[in-house]
Amino acid sequence: MTVHTTGQAPARSRRRTHVPEPYDFRRPMTMAREHARVLEMAFETFARQWGNQLTARLRAMAQVTLDGLSLQTYDEYVRGLPGTTAMMLCTIEQTRQTAVVQVPVSATMVWIDYMLGGPGTGDTREDRELTEIELTLLRGVMGAALGDLGYAFSSLTPLDVTLRSVQYNPQFVQAVPASDAVLVATFLMRVGEREDVATVMFPAELLLAAVRQADGAGGRSSEDQRAHELAVLDLEAAVEDVPVEVAVRFAPVVVRPRDVVGLAVGDVVPLSHPSSQPLDVVVDGVVLARAAAGNNGSRLACMVVTVEEKH
Repeated sequence: MTVHTTGQAPARSRRRTHVPEPYDFRRPMTMAREHARVLEMAFETFARQWGNQLTARLRAMAQVTLDGLSLQTYDEYVRGLPGTTAMMLCTIEQTRQTAVVQVPVSATMVWIDYMLGGPGTGDTREDRELTEIELTLLRGVMGAALGDLGYAFSSLTPLDVTLRSVQYNPQFVQAVPASDAVLVATFLMRVGEREDVATVMFPAELLLAAVRQADGAGGRSSEDQRAHELAVLDLEAAVEDVPVEVAVRFAPVVVRPRDVVGLAVGDVVPLSHPSSQPLDVVVDGVVLARAAAGNNGSRLACMVVTVEEKH
């Protein structure tokens, strides 16, 4: 099992290699390890209950295990899903926010086949949508499973989740804003001889806020809290003293290779940058501000005129 504390997509723990992942300071989505473990335990409880519910309702041996927990943006989550899949949009009654349970369409068809007394062959057509009767059967199965979510998280926060609708194209489902952080739990589901991957998505702040509150505003003694504050100050001071290269650049121009090869002393390369437009102030390829060119005594200088707030 893998716990991801960055915005990367969830990896399969059984195929994990010990390769460090780069940290993106421009998108610092992190999750404290102790908080991740608390959430892990809740999702593991849900996985066991979900497997028991499927076994009872399908009358076939079913097992669900937690494979990973990741913190990422909603856009990253959607881009990692198959082009066609069953996205069950659920309402979190306490906040009226949306959670998502995603299962392959073919897996739901196997469930329905078992419930109707079949051998569990289902329908392998992934682009097939469920009929009204099939949707009713699926609601019955998922209603019990979603009730187990409330049981699994009862020690952290009240969680009453109900199935609202089913969509099949993830690219057209805007459950939360694309840049919002979401928690994604990945599950391995085995029903009979079939194995599938399912995911459960919650708005991140909903669960993380509950974990922080359960932690008793940090759960630290005054001594530990002071040590933590000093550590944060030391880290900020260290980061602020890291040397970085700042460049001021004109708008780039496009030239052909033969023009570059043929450059000689005295040639003039015209720039497309208007003389009235400020220059870019760049750090590691990221534009942080705009500046007007000028002088500072005998040296060239630039005066910042605008700042890119989003960075």
